[in-house]
Amino acid sequence: MALIELTSVSKHYEMGQHLIKAVDNIDLSIEPNEYMVFIGSSGSGKSTIMNIIGCLDTPTHGRYVLNGRNVNGLDQNELADIRNQEIGFIFQSFNLLPRATALKNVMQPLIYRGIGLADRRAEAERVLERVGLADRGDHLPNQLSGGQCQRVAIARALVTNPSILLADEPTGNLDSQTTVEIMALFDELHDEGQTIIVVTHEPDIAAHSERVARLRDGRIVEDYANEHNR
Repeated sequence: MALIELTSVSKHYEMGQHLIKAVDNIDLSIEPNEYMVFIGSSGSGKSTIMNIIGCLDTPTHGRYVLNGRNVNGLDQNELADIRNQEIGFIFQSFNLLPRATALKNVMQPLIYRGIGLADRRAEAERVLERVGLADRGDHLPNQLSGGQCQRVAIARALVTNPSILLADEPTGNLDSQTTVEIMALFDELHDEGQTIIVVTHEPDIAAHSERVARLRDGRIVEDYANEHNR
């Protein structure tokens, strides 16, 4: 069974007399453990499709089934539950709580699941060790490098054992060497069985994936296996 199934999905906006087709009639199926990249220039629709897959936005038309559940028609609370249960988000700007330590940032998503403090701490420590930051749990974000902040963000995304890691321009604020390190971590996570979806405009990032969907004007114009990944 496909993990993600989009059928005739569109997202349209009215701006005055104009209809903006941010995403236009997309059909897409993504299997468990796929490593997929959406690539395109600004305005191509890649951020909109990411928001739809991440249940941050809903399509104007079409059907979205995530892990066997039809997302269409769910209310905001139900969508929030799906985001917490199914999706680990990684953002270009990290989105860490500035006054919370790395450990507390990683623990945060587990609060919404009603998990006790000891178990939250144990899980957060486990994933911080997985991303190579076992010795940085007591550091605030302003005491960490950009690469370390992104590793904290990845740990926060992993702590809920999500079905999907959804990364929006995850290396956009990083230097070239740190980018190599973060993408190597994504490669390792995929090898361990994690489904990963990345949104980017950079061919070097897309080269890590198994599959690439190129968007233009809200449509997928290419969808191909990446024979040269890694």
